[in-house]
Amino acid sequence: MKLHDLVRRGSDVTVTGFAIDHRKVTEGNIFGAFRGAKFNGEDFIEEAVKRGAVAVVTRKHVPTGKAFRIESDNVRKTFAELAARYYAPYPETVAAVTGTNGKTSTVEMSRQIWRMCGYRAASIGTLGVTTGEDQVKTGLTTPDIVTFLNNVAGLKRMGISHLAYEASSHGLDQYRAEGVPVQVAAFTNFSRDHLDYHGDMESYFAAKMRLFDEVVDVDGSAVVWTDDPKSDEVIARAKQRGLKLFTVGERGDTIRLGERRSTPLGQALSITHDGIQHLLKLPLIGAYQANNVMVAAGIALAAGGRWDKIFSAMGRVSPVRGRLERAVITRKGAPVYVDYAHTPDALEAAIAALRPHVEGRLITVFGAGGDRDIGKRAPMGEVAAEGSDLVIVTDDNPRGEDPATIRAQVMQGAPDATEIGGRREAIAAAIHEARAGDIVLLAGKGHEQGQIIGDRTLPFDDVEVAREEAA
Repeated sequence: MKLHDLVRRGSDVTVTGFAIDHRKVTEGNIFGAFRGAKFNGEDFIEEAVKRGAVAVVTRKHVPTGKAFRIESDNVRKTFAELAARYYAPYPETVAAVTGTNGKTSTVEMSRQIWRMCGYRAASIGTLGVTTGEDQVKTGLTTPDIVTFLNNVAGLKRMGISHLAYEASSHGLDQYRAEGVPVQVAAFTNFSRDHLDYHGDMESYFAAKMRLFDEVVDVDGSAVVWTDDPKSDEVIARAKQRGLKLFTVGERGDTIRLGERRSTPLGQALSITHDGIQHLLKLPLIGAYQANNVMVAAGIALAAGGRWDKIFSAMGRVSPVRGRLERAVITRKGAPVYVDYAHTPDALEAAIAALRPHVEGRLITVFGAGGDRDIGKRAPMGEVAAEGSDLVIVTDDNPRGEDPATIRAQVMQGAPDATEIGGRREAIAAAIHEARAGDIVLLAGKGHEQGQIIGDRTLPFDDVEVAREEAA
């Protein structure tokens, strides 16, 4: 593609790709000079040009040397729009899911439902890029814009027709998932998280609402979980935008959730669609898993799917890695579950999901991440202490903070908890303590396969460690 075809002006030089890291620039690239929290891309324009950048997207009056300057008041957005035109085409049907919790499960369940309905489908998010045949890790819920667009375009070339991706607040705020036409936007829930980045709940919510206000197609659809305190506001925004509305939940008009009861292998749900009541036997435990599968079903409906096929698929969804995943059953007969819960709301939901299955005690092992929102630590302790019979506070990903300080802040909410700093040692202690009838919950890291301590990421997988300690 020629530069003048892409920006409607400039020379006929050939554009070979896009880059936001000056070290990855190759001959013919367009460089995005982003101003970030730690680095200012404008400081690396000269180096990018030396490496072959033919154009630079940057603010007005910023020198770009011999490279063509593309000026913008919103550098990230302009860069994303240009890159999206370059990397197109994309899958025909795309859904984006936002919310504090449940995004990973919802996009993966959407992929599974579409696949069982006969489509070639994929998901992108915290677990990476997942198709029916493969999974590639990206390391972020919403990867950088170049990686995202490359991945989505690559899925189209693979023959993928349906894609569901996680739209994180960071990604939405930083225009990391722009340009791909989105037909369906979905909302799961909203609670405290990421205030270290957004500053306050209002800014955090506003970032998520960009999905409905700007990103989804103007003639697209909105799928909204109705039973969150913020649901009505999301619905109002969707209506104001003129989106076709699909609501699910206890107050849902599209799919209404009625009675719910736990079963030995999952749960039985009474749900109503088009005035007809159905009994769904869901092979997953936990209320929030039911919520997620209903949002996923709403996405499939909004994308034009047939209800009979969608309903059949709902009853056959598989567990998502690190989301109430049963890692092992100890020699004494106690199951050990691993969950990604790392906010007060998510931890409370995980505990509530397991409680109906507990005959003895619920033993919860968890910590809090370093260099993240400090204010959620004590509330997480409170939630764990209130819902568990035994609490062990340990390290999560301390990153650059003192692990002992983090644990002390968590234990302000759980003063009677046992403190064991080493995560392996904490897991071993919980498994040793558990008897028949007990359940162990390892919360916080879920699918992650490393523990971040300082500037190092050490191999650590809660599932594997639990199996080793239970052997």
